Amino acid sequence: MKKRLFLAAAALAAGLLAGCASEPTRLPLGVSRAEALQRLGAPTATYPLAGGGERLQYSRQPAGFDVNNVDLDATGRVVAVSSVMSDAWFDREIRVDAWRVPDVLRTFGPPEQVTRVFSFQGDVWQWRYLQLNSPRLLFIYIDPQGVVRRYHTGDDLRFVPPSPGRN
Repeated sequence: MKKRLFLAAAALAAGLLAGCASEPTRLPLGVSRAEALQRLGAPTATYPLAGGGERLQYSRQPAGFDVNNVDLDATGRVVAVSSVMSDAWFDREIRVDAWRVPDVLRTFGPPEQVTRVFSFQGDVWQWRYLQLNSPRLLFIYIDPQGVVRRYHTGDDLRFVPPSPGRN
């Protein structure tokens, strides 16, 4: 029994360590593209960057909450690792009236969902994220010409528990 319990604990610890090793945010700067791919696996998308660099994007959308970008310089070395799904990131990076669809994709990857609303002529792209373990949504409004016109965040009401007394 003790041996079985020890083996189960060892397997759990190995799984947790393997999960940590594959987290993009734990990737050291300066490693090669090949080493990044060996540690993280295939990205969900790649995008060219100015100056001959490349972005390896690791998105857990639509089911998950994270999008991580690993930026490589022209020599193929990691120069930045960014977790981009946060209010601070949105406020600092999103450029209303300047960003176009490729900028949105390069930063956040494909959205979880694309919808339309009566009050806006264009598409509303939506991503999931967590804010202090609360499920939230990022909405980016893209006009018919492909330009970001506004964005906002809100609670993901699909995950709000029902109020007492409601079925």
